[in-house]
Amino acid sequence: MTDMFEMFSNLRERADTAGGVLSGGEQQMLTMCRTLMGDPDLVMIDEPTEGLAPKLVGQKLTIALKISKRVFVMGHGQVVFEGTPDALRANEQIRREWLEV
Repeated sequence: MTDMFEMFSNLRERADTAGGVLSGGEQQMLTMCRTLMGDPDLVMIDEPTEGLAPKLVGQKLTIALKISKRVFVMGHGQVVFEGTPDALRANEQIRREWLEV
């Protein structure tokens, strides 16, 4: 649980709050925490930044890249990038076209 609070610090201060009354962004963070605590081999996320403030978008991408070994970015139904988190960080064109808000 401590690892989750390190990645999703907003949830630390809301730990005693019922999930149903959290904001949309906080509920998404809680969902990711619950998923990661199961130690999955693969996590697929559709529209992970939908409806989030730009600040939260950056935090979610940072967290995703921190815990990932391999990253796939899809656009218009096709894989537009496949590689390591470091390769994605280095690929300015993909970040600008597909990840920036």
